[in-house]
Amino acid sequence: MPRTCPRLLVALPFVLLVAVTAGCADTAARSSEPQGHCPLPEERGPTPSPCVTFDWNQRLAENHAYRERTTITAEQKEAAAPRAEALAAALEEHADAGTTDDGLRAAAAGAVGVPPEGIEIRERGFGVPDRGVLVGGGEGRVCVNGTVDAADRVEVEVVGRTVEGTCLPGEGGH
Repeated sequence: MPRTCPRLLVALPFVLLVAVTAGCADTAARSSEPQGHCPLPEERGPTPSPCVTFDWNQRLAENHAYRERTTITAEQKEAAAPRAEALAAALEEHADAGTTDDGLRAAAAGAVGVPPEGIEIRERGFGVPDRGVLVGGGEGRVCVNGTVDAADRVEVEVVGRTVEGTCLPGEGGH
């Protein structure tokens, strides 16, 4: 059995690594000078830029567009005012009694005038007060939303549906 030199076994991988690295190297010299600037979105040049530019506030607004509400008229708000008062009374009763979600859903549905399946309830997430509850429901584009916070304070508002079609704002996330 032939004896292999241990130095050769150690050196051979190193030599192969150097050869492969040298063969893959870019022969063009790197420049430390900047290649230009990225134009602002307001600047419109005759040729496209290799840079990706954006307005941060515009991107943020686009990212949160799902929470935007449709507009409703003053007449629609006025017509929903009695339902808002009824929801406020139902939420105050819930805050005092501490009913279950099903009980809250049924009470809110009766106040808003929709079936219980049309009531959205959220106990945590975006828009929910700490240790509180967020309730919403309505017909058409008009929603009556209410919150109960940890101190049992009740707030009710008449708003348009979100652009996604819900009464409560979207939670977001991935």
